[in-house]
Amino acid sequence: MTVQSYLKAGAAAAGMAVVLSGCASLITGGDLIREGEPMARFTFENRSEGQPFDTILISTCQASSYGLDRLPQGVVIRPGQSYSWDVSAGCYDVMAGMTGQGSTPGERITIPPRTHFTLYYDGKGTSRQDVR
Repeated sequence: MTVQSYLKAGAAAAGMAVVLSGCASLITGGDLIREGEPMARFTFENRSEGQPFDTILISTCQASSYGLDRLPQGVVIRPGQSYSWDVSAGCYDVMAGMTGQGSTPGERITIPPRTHFTLYYDGKGTSRQDVR
């Protein structure tokens, strides 16, 4: 392989890395904390009728997927329990599920800056919200 071939291969690989890095946030659901943006606290409270959740997908509304599970490994949110995250204020899509049982309908929420936003998630797509 010539030096020019190596340079072309390296340039192609670098170009592909740039393309993929731009798409990564669309696949992962985007960053929950974005530098320079106002912050808020988001609480997911399980108000379902007996359904535990071990997977909470949270993505920015601009992402093309619900993204990755935002719960630490081994955490299960049972009915009446909650889990909280610090997030940048903005629009998010939220979906919950249980491994081996599938997911529930997603919900779109808008979290205002400098608030504590609670989603009382019922798993039916008719959840209540509270902003303090």
